Amino acid sequence: MSLKDFTNHASVMNYVNEVAKGKKIAGKEIQQAAKRFKKDLKNKEYEFNPKDAEFVIGIIERTFVHDQGERIDGTPLRGTPFILEPWQKFIIYSLLGFYIKGTIIRRFKEAFIFLPRKNGKTRFVAALSWALALLERKSGSKIYIVGAALEQSLQSFNFINFNIKEMGEENTFRVLDNNQEHSISGDFGDGSLYIKALAANPDRQDSLNCNVGIADELHAYKTPKQYNIIKEAMKAYTNKLMVGITTAGDNMSSFCYQRLQYCKKILDDTVTDEAYFVFIAKADEDEKGEVDYTDPLQHEKANPNYGITIRPSDMKNDSLQAQNDPQQRKDFLSKSLNIYTSAMKAYFNIDEFKASDSKYDWTLEELAKFPIKWYGGADLAKLHDLTAAALYGRHITDDGVEVDIVITHAFFPIIMANKKADEDNIPLFGWKDDGVLTMTNTPTTNFAVIVNWFKEMKNKGFDIKLVGFDKKFGREFFYLMKKSGIKIVDQPQYFYKKSEGFRRIETKAKDGHFYYCHNQSFEYCVQNVRAIEKTDDMIQYEKVDGDGGSQRIDLFDAAVFGAVQMLEDIQMSAVASKWLNSN
Repeated sequence: MSLKDFTNHASVMNYVNEVAKGKKIAGKEIQQAAKRFKKDLKNKEYEFNPKDAEFVIGIIERTFVHDQGERIDGTPLRGTPFILEPWQKFIIYSLLGFYIKGTIIRRFKEAFIFLPRKNGKTRFVAALSWALALLERKSGSKIYIVGAALEQSLQSFNFINFNIKEMGEENTFRVLDNNQEHSISGDFGDGSLYIKALAANPDRQDSLNCNVGIADELHAYKTPKQYNIIKEAMKAYTNKLMVGITTAGDNMSSFCYQRLQYCKKILDDTVTDEAYFVFIAKADEDEKGEVDYTDPLQHEKANPNYGITIRPSDMKNDSLQAQNDPQQRKDFLSKSLNIYTSAMKAYFNIDEFKASDSKYDWTLEELAKFPIKWYGGADLAKLHDLTAAALYGRHITDDGVEVDIVITHAFFPIIMANKKADEDNIPLFGWKDDGVLTMTNTPTTNFAVIVNWFKEMKNKGFDIKLVGFDKKFGREFFYLMKKSGIKIVDQPQYFYKKSEGFRRIETKAKDGHFYYCHNQSFEYCVQNVRAIEKTDDMIQYEKVDGDGGSQRIDLFDAAVFGAVQMLEDIQMSAVASKWLNSN
């Protein structure tokens, strides 16, 4: 059978070609997904057969109808056939069409689908779950639809249940819909299906077993375990499929945001993950993460259903409201344009830091050879928690630009690392793999370990002039640093002093003259900073979620201490120079 004989092949290929060539308006990441599809068609490691994709599309369009909504002209949709759009067919063709050459093993085992609100995400998930359950019935298909809250997964469950009733098949399937369970099961002559709606509660889901998992609204998942517990439930199946589907959120420390960054790297070809399908629909951002959010072109790029379920006039009106009312802007960016935004309480735009950092690429070895005076800072944990050390300096480039550089390093007791990484969603083990965190073998981080880091940096060639530290927070550390031969001065944590270091870092980042060695742990801390403006341009800062929260700013704090010492030393040197010149 020729590919051209498949009913939906022409529609999918037309979509792919028009997106890849720029003839159809789509965001950067959708263009990358289309180009990846075309490249994979030529990959000799895979065979392309859309037979199962055609089955799934056919099941959806022939058995499902809309339960609510209106067409863009106001015509009611309830009861009309659930016809898939080309972008939805493209997703299904991608997920089910590629096989490892010479086998019946599908290439994709995992998917990340990132869509703004009102693009039919929930009902598409429901229809896909139903069709996949029928497709995999011979294997005794088990489908779990998992939301961060049960109410979310029930939206998909209720849509499937509605359609079973519309088909007149309520007696064919066993439907449990009560406070204890929400499931649909059925036996066929050649197999069976089981679809269940769940809340993402990993403490109650250790015995799950399924071949398809749908993790809905990933941005609301508080820990990676909520996702991974479903993924782990599939190990008994070869053609398993884990689908994460979500809209953007406002927590850049979350599992969902980190997964988004990983999937972008797949599309950029900086990470190779052949078993992961990625479809990211969002507006295009510039290098500082800014979006022209009033531009209809960006509205269309972000929304695959633009002009179908997304009304252009509504988008334009909402964008103008966002422009005139800053309180509306964050929600418009995240929900309508699918742009991850920092929580409103977060002070910094992390994209400004990333843009500045990306301008430079000096290694530690190169930095050690530069004629830089380095100033240290440290933020010590009270107990078994994150401890941070930093070196801060400034370098004049060949073209006369003054660049501030911070080198930070984190420390964490290994016996608490697993617990805290999971509870507080901190990527400690990733930082360890990157070489920017040391796991200590003691219940709390021994001060000698931090002292040794400063000594090692000095031995590598870093000219450490002095380290600032408030000795009331660690007199033993203060004593050990003095004993090591590294000059350390008492630096009380007065907010007006720290404000100077804070402002220095802020200004340098905004000007694009700040480099932090691509350290992701430093980025994590920066985006957790909440700041309060005081009189006379002073600023007081803390964690976004307060003293009792789970987020950390320790590495940023250590950098501020280093910046303060550098500024004070510059000022003292200037005063001394002026005195000498006057005498």
